[in-house]
Amino acid sequence: MQALWMVLAAFFFATMAVGVKIASVDFGLSEMVFYRGLVSLIFMALVMRARGATLATPVPMMHAWRAVVGVLSLSAWFYAIAHLPLATAMTLNYMSGVWVAAFVVGGALLYGKSSRQGPLMATVLTGFAGVVVMLRPTLDQNQLFAALVGLLSGMGAAMAYLQVTALGKVGEPEGRTVFYFALGTALAGFAGVLWEGFTPWHQVSWQAAAWLIPIGVLASLGQWCMTRAFSRGATLLVANLQYAGIVFAAFYSLFLFGDQIAPMGWAGMALIVASGIAGTVLRTRALPDTPGEEH
Repeated sequence: MQALWMVLAAFFFATMAVGVKIASVDFGLSEMVFYRGLVSLIFMALVMRARGATLATPVPMMHAWRAVVGVLSLSAWFYAIAHLPLATAMTLNYMSGVWVAAFVVGGALLYGKSSRQGPLMATVLTGFAGVVVMLRPTLDQNQLFAALVGLLSGMGAAMAYLQVTALGKVGEPEGRTVFYFALGTALAGFAGVLWEGFTPWHQVSWQAAAWLIPIGVLASLGQWCMTRAFSRGATLLVANLQYAGIVFAAFYSLFLFGDQIAPMGWAGMALIVASGIAGTVLRTRALPDTPGEEH
């Protein structure tokens, strides 16, 4: 039953993406990154204080690197959400599992161990085939750049996946990892706002500003649920349940935003989900205890 925390995390992330898509009409990319980090930072500080947990960490540089990779991935994902159908942006970000498999294959080729990587290579190729199939309608809408940014968000998420794995192995608690990522997100977003010449308190409607709080809170809840699922549930089952986020996003796309997903788009999503599940199975056989990624 602990693995079901991943379904809840997927729901939180998909719902957060709805808020990002709506808020992107009134807020720039840097502003959304800043507010997402700020709200999450305050939320996590209150949670950590209530739990009596310490924020002191023996591995600050590991958190710093995780924050850098995570902020770049998050920014790319927010951009994709703003410019693509929600289900398409979610699917491209959830290609992180396929990218991890690609990293494993690349490492094996580098060290001359490619003979055992045939099945993993097949999952990588299937995943990329799914992207080509899914993005055919996107290319017709002249959204190629946003699609490429969405692909990069998935690659960045895969790198964050590996870094969170390393943090888990050195004993960093889940709340502290989420807190420092929120801190890095807020700082990077604020720097971006200043660089663009805007102020984070420019005049907007209360209706638009109201979305900023749930974006940060939902992001924190999603990260917390996901980390708990990976730490307490069966790793293989949890990793596969993360693809529930694509299903939630598809329903949001259809019923909230009226996005029309062509049959080829659905087929591409199915290929990516199948390749991700297959890649997870193969990775878990080699690495049975792997904590999860964070957004």
